[in-house]
Amino acid sequence: MPLLKSTFSPTLPFRNSHFNTIYRALFTKETVTYTRKRITTWDQDFIDLDFSLVGSKTLTILIHGLEGSSQSKYMLAATNELNTEGIDAVSFNLRSCSGEDNLLLQSYHSGKTDDVHFVVNHLLVNYEYDNIVLIGYSLGGNLTLKYMGEFAKTQSSKIKCAIAVSVPIDLASSGTAMSSLKNKVYMEAFLKTLRLKILEKAHKFPEFPLNKDQLFKAKTFREFDALYTAPVFGFSEPEDYWEKASSKPYLQYIETPTLLITSEDDPFLAEACYPIKEAKASKKFYLEITNYGGHVGFISSFLVHQNRWLENRMLNFIKQNI
Repeated sequence: MPLLKSTFSPTLPFRNSHFNTIYRALFTKETVTYTRKRITTWDQDFIDLDFSLVGSKTLTILIHGLEGSSQSKYMLAATNELNTEGIDAVSFNLRSCSGEDNLLLQSYHSGKTDDVHFVVNHLLVNYEYDNIVLIGYSLGGNLTLKYMGEFAKTQSSKIKCAIAVSVPIDLASSGTAMSSLKNKVYMEAFLKTLRLKILEKAHKFPEFPLNKDQLFKAKTFREFDALYTAPVFGFSEPEDYWEKASSKPYLQYIETPTLLITSEDDPFLAEACYPIKEAKASKKFYLEITNYGGHVGFISSFLVHQNRWLENRMLNFIKQNI
């Protein structure tokens, strides 16, 4: 049932998927003054949470995408709009993404929902909020959707809804899409920062048998995941990781209103990442597919005041469910 018709209609240049994908990151201006709080994890590591509070009884937890952070433009834009509407926000920096390397050899991956569960519980125990909302982008959206399904039976009733944006819910097919020639620039940008992080890990943990030659030759996520993600996190191979970390199998278990906003022209996603069948079969999982928008873009025009479609859409969903 919950297949939603979209109202997103950008001006002509923003109907190009690559232009829309790149424009938000490179040309939009957003600033937020955060208050950072570092929390110690159960495995003696740390996670940095960046708060922007306005005295609300509702807290939105924002989770960024691959190699993003609380400073990603989409995180800043959402925080600003949430605060303007009287809603508190906290940006969850995944391990190693807050500007300082985390303490362990392990950092983060697309399906590491134990960290999401830990952060949500920390906020529930230490802060007095009536309503909790989760918003995740790309990799963070995969974490959000997986968490909402995986922990559906045990999560707090204070979690009123969740929103995910531009999500590679099927990691294997998305990895194939990202390996295509049209995405070479994006892939190299991701691998550039990932390589530097893993080199730092190898220096801190000399017992980790990293093949540095293969790391520098890696051109795809599969090659990177074979060198680091799979062995470090205990998966037998990249395909094992992708299968177990993908959120798609968990969508059927979602019991709290959850919205996936995704674009039909997203260059990062394959057909398997559009869960139309799952949305039609669900009472609580909503799917909105726009014709345009790119990957975490959804910019409408060069006029700044017209570029809040995504944030306004999320706010409408939140207001309907808290």
